[in-house]
Amino acid sequence: MIVLGVETTAHTFGIALLDVKSENEKKVLCNLRDVYTTEKGGMIPAKLAEHHEEVCGTVLEKAFAQTGLSMKDVDLIAVSNAPGLGHALKMGSLFARSLALRHKKPLVGVNHCIAHLEVASLVTTAKDPVLLYCSGANTQVIAYDGGKYRIFGETLDTGVGNFLDTFARDLGLGFPGGPAIERLAANARHKDKLFALPYSVKGMDVAFSGILTHLERKAIGKEPAEEIAYSVQEVVFAMLVEVAERAMAHCEKSELVLGGGVACNKRLQEMARRMCADRGASCFIPENGLLVDNAAMIAWTGWLMHVKGGIADDAATLEIDPYERTDEVVVTWR
Repeated sequence: MIVLGVETTAHTFGIALLDVKSENEKKVLCNLRDVYTTEKGGMIPAKLAEHHEEVCGTVLEKAFAQTGLSMKDVDLIAVSNAPGLGHALKMGSLFARSLALRHKKPLVGVNHCIAHLEVASLVTTAKDPVLLYCSGANTQVIAYDGGKYRIFGETLDTGVGNFLDTFARDLGLGFPGGPAIERLAANARHKDKLFALPYSVKGMDVAFSGILTHLERKAIGKEPAEEIAYSVQEVVFAMLVEVAERAMAHCEKSELVLGGGVACNKRLQEMARRMCADRGASCFIPENGLLVDNAAMIAWTGWLMHVKGGIADDAATLEIDPYERTDEVVVTWR
């Protein structure tokens, strides 16, 4: 079965083509992305929609040119329809629905957060992991239990990626901010001394707004940017790894999967691996192209939902849901 995936929850317009013969025999034929970026400031929803509208046809043509396929070869279309930025979701939904209606292909709407977890089964041997999901708008610790992917911990205010983007913007850097912060932190000279920051772990949840306020009032413009960036990474990533470890203990699971764009950060990966090693657990980290927002994870999750879960949506009526939570989705494909 050839599956066409469409991802447009935020800054990324993605198209992927997967050849899936079975759960154990699958191949990513292509996984293309065109990302909205800025030199200053963050994401502007209306500009995102314009970007996705401008590039959608081109990215699809590139995918077909790269694989030698066409729409007649596609057996299933999967599109991210929740959660995300409304403007971006709407453009992706319109694009995927129009393809499904025009070419009479079955369509499946996919929860973006769940796709970040399911992609682990596409490229790793993880069987029943806890997912530490760290992206722009989302920061969650997720695991399967009782027919749903349950959220065992999450941010109480903003996603860790949005926190890093705002911090980068305050430093005069562009979007996305995470990679720039990682480069700054690598150049810090005093890695044996941390700048004092709030450690905001509350039970199983984390919070970042207080850290940002502290940085704006007491650090930015007063301390070297490299030293602040290093301290931010050490404190914030320690918070994330702590709640992930607590979820693993609570759920009695011995596998951890990292997901989301922030999970590309090498320091976060190092901390997660060390924690898992200390617990005698396994840590799985997909390649960067499958950690960031991408259409391959949407295509794969769509195949699981359609073939194993018997799910098919009506292309004429499929709606977007910018606020759908991970634990609202009934999992029928496990």
